[in-house]
Amino acid sequence: MFKNRTSFEKLLSLLQGASWALAIAGGGYAFLLFSPFGFFVALFVGLFLFLCGFFFVVIFEIAQIQIDKLDELKKQTKLLEKIAKTDEDEKILH
Repeated sequence: MFKNRTSFEKLLSLLQGASWALAIAGGGYAFLLFSPFGFFVALFVGLFLFLCGFFFVVIFEIAQIQIDKLDELKKQTKLLEKIAKTDEDEKILH
């Protein structure tokens, strides 16, 4: 059920969580901080900070997907090598 995760994957997960925190808390804090300057200014600044944090969420998610894709390709390669080996063995026996 749980796969063995490398320290890099754990770090990637931590950074992704920190990016979500930056996006949500940073956007909310910036909105509250700039609310005395007007609703639209506060909304713009809050949205900008949210999008900055969300950019890093997307980057770290793409990195995680690439790691998962590499693991899956390794599994498929092992299976294909096993199939090729059994195919060669059957040709030798016939």
